[in-house]
Amino acid sequence: MKVLVIGGGAREHALCRSLSLDPDVTALHCAPGNAGIAEVAELHPVDQLDGEAVARLATGLAADLVVVGPEAPLVAGVADAVRAAGIPCFGPSGEAAQLEGSKAFAKDVMAAAGVPTARSYVCTTPAEIDEALDAFGAPYVVKDDGLAAGKGVVVTEDVEVARAHALACDRVVIEEFLDGPEVSLFAITDGVTVLPLQPAQDFKRALDGDEGPNTGGMGAYSPLPWADPKLVDEVMASVLQPTVDELRHRGTPFSGLLYAGLAITSRGVRVIEFNARFGDPETQVVLARLKTPLARVLLNSANGTLDSEPPLAWRDDAAVTVVVASHNYPGTPRTGDPITGLDEVAALDAPHAYVLHAGTRREGDAVVSAGGRVLSVTATGADLAEARERAYAAVARIRLDGAQHRSDIALKAADLQA
Repeated sequence: MKVLVIGGGAREHALCRSLSLDPDVTALHCAPGNAGIAEVAELHPVDQLDGEAVARLATGLAADLVVVGPEAPLVAGVADAVRAAGIPCFGPSGEAAQLEGSKAFAKDVMAAAGVPTARSYVCTTPAEIDEALDAFGAPYVVKDDGLAAGKGVVVTEDVEVARAHALACDRVVIEEFLDGPEVSLFAITDGVTVLPLQPAQDFKRALDGDEGPNTGGMGAYSPLPWADPKLVDEVMASVLQPTVDELRHRGTPFSGLLYAGLAITSRGVRVIEFNARFGDPETQVVLARLKTPLARVLLNSANGTLDSEPPLAWRDDAAVTVVVASHNYPGTPRTGDPITGLDEVAALDAPHAYVLHAGTRREGDAVVSAGGRVLSVTATGADLAEARERAYAAVARIRLDGAQHRSDIALKAADLQA
């Protein structure tokens, strides 16, 4: 099977790594990719928001499957263009991807499907914003209605900070604060059948102790020793299957990866948000634990034959990923700094710890930073404590001037598991 992956972040590197280990994959391509993905796939330049360009590339490569990784190409309809060219594509249509592209659309779908979520207001004027903020009170939860690369949400006790963020958005969703821990649960679907993956927890705040500004994610771990063993079944019944069914009934079937961001509140599970693709950094730990070869599952999703797929098989190992970010992230990051020590991780820790590239590029023989979240180190172990130890030992070998990372990824969960 020839597979083309669209994207160039750590999520796509994790996907490419898993696909490269799949015996069914005979050729692996990625566009545009990054310095790390180049080690496992052939890279091609492409404008990943240009559906026709992606379709031409896939046709020229005689790809048997295209996997669209990032949210922006999905919302732009890239998967539609690939399917129109007659090539199976893993990823929802542009219309179905509005589940991530518009918070208001997602709220409407959840209301129709009876999916539990936070009460909310959709606001477009200053008066509506003030009314919503007054109705809910602190802590204030304000979400940009559109795509914001994981950084369009403000949660604050300060009403003026909340109002300023809301006024900076064309349309905004203001909702009640959900208490309790957050969980990410992915599911692969073909629009009818839903196949859940294992839950993970990520760390959104930039600093230890969940302090600092929101980011795209600074680390993640799986499994969750504190979670109810029935959590996946409960979310399947109350969230994932009803959402897929509702979209199909609307005539906009969702085929691809459905990501539910959840809060385990004192009143039960509530949906914080949906994404229409694999999440970063949760993908790194979930795929590290997946035993079932990935390519066939993605192809069955693309072809509408997921009902033929048996339940996914999982390794007993735990997995932890730690994100290494550039100086000043999540503000405007400094780029162009050389990264060294990557060969030390590869030589000493594989296969238990490995580096997945995100914001990197190659300059001659050197790998340099090219974004805010530069790379992540993923490690596995018999339990979370061992996976943590291996991940942080690998992080210590990587040298990037001004780099930052959290030191407490999975720490509390590992203590629970001890």
